[in-house]
Amino acid sequence: MAQNKSGSRLFEREGFLAFLLLAPALVVILGVLVFPMISSLGLSFTDLKLTNPKSGAFIGLGNYRAALREPIFWASMGRTGIFAVSTVLIETFLGVLIAMLLNQKFVGRGFVRGLVILPWALPYVVNGIMWKWIFDANYGAFNALLTQLHIMGSYRIWLGEPATAMLLVILANIWKETPVAIILVLAALQSIPEELYEAAAIDGARRLRCFFRITLPLLKPIVLSLIVIKTIWALKEFDLIYIITKGGPANGTNMFSYYIYQNTFEFLKFGYGSALAYLLTLLAIAMSVFYMKSLKGGLNVES
Repeated sequence: MAQNKSGSRLFEREGFLAFLLLAPALVVILGVLVFPMISSLGLSFTDLKLTNPKSGAFIGLGNYRAALREPIFWASMGRTGIFAVSTVLIETFLGVLIAMLLNQKFVGRGFVRGLVILPWALPYVVNGIMWKWIFDANYGAFNALLTQLHIMGSYRIWLGEPATAMLLVILANIWKETPVAIILVLAALQSIPEELYEAAAIDGARRLRCFFRITLPLLKPIVLSLIVIKTIWALKEFDLIYIITKGGPANGTNMFSYYIYQNTFEFLKFGYGSALAYLLTLLAIAMSVFYMKSLKGGLNVES
């Protein structure tokens, strides 16, 4: 009995010590994450607008209904969908293709692998400014290259057309984010046992058959992860849009995340902006659920 009491006391002391050690981290989490989330959720049910001193009244789901009835909201969602689908599919395809090439043995392989990481290592601000300068209408490198090769007779305002601006933002995102896909797929490729390919070669299987029968099924979990995680990242893409186009021209690149920023920090409609942010959160949660189910299904298939 005495030993049990002393053991329970020791456990209580260790538990109290663990709580004391974790308390600072818990306070930070509550202050940085939990409190802002609860506060913004409350704001989403009000009509708070900083330019109107009389605003701030509770309106329930009014902001959410207003957003769903707003044509600009659906237009931004459509542009976000185009951006997400194009970037995710191209980045995943390039990630698998380049990772397959980098998984081969050749001279300087380590150096090339290091170069691949560089675009991803650049800060988003640097990446955005670099692409904005490249396609600048007055002194951009892209205009200079095309005119010197006599492909164009004069400089063109690439960022002045909605469709072209969207293509350039997509290009900038692909250049920035593809290395993530390459690194993850390359790590997955290196975990595939070489014996599987040797056994397939003995059975007379060619490289293309090995890819579809061995490589692709074993890459399925990481490819599914890439598709869904990159989709969530694409839904909240903001940095490139803000730096390169600021949602223009003519709202041609005004995607969901930038639409939230505009309403919250430019139009100062904090209630409406909070509601938009939670609509984005719900969309991201839905994608996360889809990710979990897809990944589980992929793993079950392989087992």
